Amino acid sequence: MESPYKAVFFDFGGTLYSYRSKGLGLRDVLTALLAELGASPEPGRVRDAFRAASRDAYAAHMSRNFYLHRDLFEDTYRRFAVEITGEEPGADLLRWCHEQQCARVIANFELRSDCFDTLRTLRDAGLHVAIVSNIDDDYLHPMIERVGLHDVLHAWTSSEEAGSCKPHEKIFRTALDKADCAPWDSLFVGDALEADVAGANLLGMTTIYLREEGMPEAPVDGPQPTHTVETLSDILVVAQVSSPPSS
Repeated sequence: MESPYKAVFFDFGGTLYSYRSKGLGLRDVLTALLAELGASPEPGRVRDAFRAASRDAYAAHMSRNFYLHRDLFEDTYRRFAVEITGEEPGADLLRWCHEQQCARVIANFELRSDCFDTLRTLRDAGLHVAIVSNIDDDYLHPMIERVGLHDVLHAWTSSEEAGSCKPHEKIFRTALDKADCAPWDSLFVGDALEADVAGANLLGMTTIYLREEGMPEAPVDGPQPTHTVETLSDILVVAQVSSPPSS
């Protein structure tokens, strides 16, 4: 049966690859930063301070329609350093932290095991397959290149390219324009309810929440996805596309 959809858009981090799948080397960056700061706090304090810094930096940027993620990440490291030492780190050190983080993520991330088969099956069925990611080009382009995703994608759109971050409307419309597709003829798949599901819902896209094991159900008072799945291959059922025969 032919799919009723013309395009499937995927978030990248947390969706096509899991943040849990492999250590991305970020601990090494924190270790080097602490050494540069001359600080040696207890591991528990490091963990709690970085989580708080990440949360607060994200909250500060989330209200904007667009921001560069290098600014978000540098703000995270700045908040972390201030919490640990009480002093503002220099701009060169923050820039170095971002560069090190970028290099480690590019080198160490791993796609979900069913990623390629799912994307290839959707593409072979005639659907436009694309990534829509809240990330800068210095991450997205080399990550796609390293694992060969360009072989199974028609397009990809970064927030830097669009000048817009999910859930802002412009990044979704930029991706839809590339696909020459109306929102109601498309699926949007993501792991972030506020950014992916809420933003795509506003445009009338059919939304799929990829809920990794241990992640919460969509709260009743929050954004509601059209569908919830636990694996990428489950999306083929929603898209009404047949799975490839097992070898």
